[in-house]
Amino acid sequence: MFLEFAIPRMGKRADAVLLLHGVVYVLEYKVGAEECQPHAIEQVVDYALDLKNFHEGSHDLPIVPIVVATKTPRIMIEVQPWPDMVVRPSCVNEDDTLSALRKVGIAFHGCPEVDAASWVLSSYKPTPTIVEAAQALYQGHDVREISRSEAGAENLSHTGAYIDEVIDRAKAQGRKAICFVTGVPGSGKTLAGLSIANTRMKADQNEHAVFLSGNGPLVDVLREALAIDEVERSKELGQPISKSQAKRHASTFIQNIHHFRDQYLNGEVPTERVVVFDEAQRAWTKEQASKFMREKRDQEDFDQSEPDFLLSVMDRHSDWCVVVCLIGGGQEINTGEAGLGEWLRALQDGYEDWEVHLSSRLSPRDYLADGEMMPEAEEHWFPSEALHLAVSVRSFRAEAVSDFVAAVISGDAERAKGILGRLRDYPIVLTRDLESARAWLRRQSRGTERVGLVASSNALRLKPVGIHVRAGIDPAAWFLKPADDVRSSFALEDVGTEFDVQGLELDWTGVCWDANLRFINGTWQHWNFRGSRWEHMSDPIRKAYLENAYRVLMTRARQGMVLFVPQGSPIDHTRDPRFYDVTFAFFRACGLPLLES
Repeated sequence: MFLEFAIPRMGKRADAVLLLHGVVYVLEYKVGAEECQPHAIEQVVDYALDLKNFHEGSHDLPIVPIVVATKTPRIMIEVQPWPDMVVRPSCVNEDDTLSALRKVGIAFHGCPEVDAASWVLSSYKPTPTIVEAAQALYQGHDVREISRSEAGAENLSHTGAYIDEVIDRAKAQGRKAICFVTGVPGSGKTLAGLSIANTRMKADQNEHAVFLSGNGPLVDVLREALAIDEVERSKELGQPISKSQAKRHASTFIQNIHHFRDQYLNGEVPTERVVVFDEAQRAWTKEQASKFMREKRDQEDFDQSEPDFLLSVMDRHSDWCVVVCLIGGGQEINTGEAGLGEWLRALQDGYEDWEVHLSSRLSPRDYLADGEMMPEAEEHWFPSEALHLAVSVRSFRAEAVSDFVAAVISGDAERAKGILGRLRDYPIVLTRDLESARAWLRRQSRGTERVGLVASSNALRLKPVGIHVRAGIDPAAWFLKPADDVRSSFALEDVGTEFDVQGLELDWTGVCWDANLRFINGTWQHWNFRGSRWEHMSDPIRKAYLENAYRVLMTRARQGMVLFVPQGSPIDHTRDPRFYDVTFAFFRACGLPLLES
């Protein structure tokens, strides 16, 4: 028996873990409780799932979560395992605990004995959500403690070490430097950025590191999560602080990039020496930035792109500074986003004395707009393998998900089908019935595993089936509120768009597919719904944005997803069944099984 058994990913401890006759029992005690509260059940199931998914010694063992509410009335327990051999949770009182263990032992009689010493020393390879990771890093954990010790985590550690060296050298030599970190969707770019900002913020206060993002929902969700967590931890330590205090603390660590930009319009030298820009490919072009500054900030003579202006702000330091840009390929989803090319142009045109460190695997196809070419390498440009994150760490079940999605978006059904065959532990199913999709999501979720519906921001003809993309969500509530709150993603009422969910994640998603992206005659066709009719897209940039929107939606799930393609309606010309049938047929050709079968 192991008391106060650490669950590092969650920053929690299980009251007791009992290893007995080849079965792992997770016991959570609620002393004096006269009933078993839902949150207690969720808590013990979360502990059990954490062991099953991330503790190597527990992968193949039955795991039995039990809440011991000492004063609850007697309850008959049933031993009902899920397919992965995690047993449905039980609640017992103090007198029935032993009989419950005996009943489970009989059900699993014959399981081979497990050596306890080997079991407890077996590797623990967690894959936290970005919210859990931010909380753990904020509490002072190292990125290696909260990441899988496989290729992805090794890549993250290598990247962090390289950037630390750049910072230390720039500081010692009084130089300015910029690092471009690229990677596939879900490879941990945001995690790497949070780790760098958090480490350098605490290592030396004179560095005043900050994590900046133009992704408003991500900033809101992470700040709220950090504040909630700090309030709870302060209570446990007997030194409670207010929510407003906690939010102020979180705001010094994570800021909105546009607020940072506005703060330094007056020519002031920034306090920050180390700045991490998340999703830097979404920084605005000169045209978009000038228009916004003219219309919203009364800055008539603003004539810089956002990358150029942000570099000029950091260049005001008389000695050293380091900028870290996190850039994802195929992630531009909005008009006026500049991409990597604008950063490189700005550096060539006005910052020749800056050191430029960038991935040696940068390719125009993945990171530059159509027709753009990589600038000629300069003497002070340093390519490095360490600055590319090539392995997805978002899904602990399937690292090939991003490859599958890439095949889908490229219209290659045969390749997608081949990759799908490797995703045995990552279910992807297809349905034409929204209620069936909702029911499937609810069946998958255990403990606090989060489910939600997502759709393109222009999926306006999903409205007749109850998907209102223009209704909007409160991202912090949608991602963080519990299952009994109708504002949360658990309710499966409000839908998150690509703008709400980019950079964040759920355990299980329902991807709702509208007729704005249709697979016709072997290729994707791109449409925009305006007024009362569909308009064909011809602009290649807008087409790329639409494809990237669906790429984002299909890479949000850590454990699996259901694709919902409506039937359409023969009496509604905007929802002609043919608009949807062709896409449904393509997904079937990709090998996706029908949910109903």
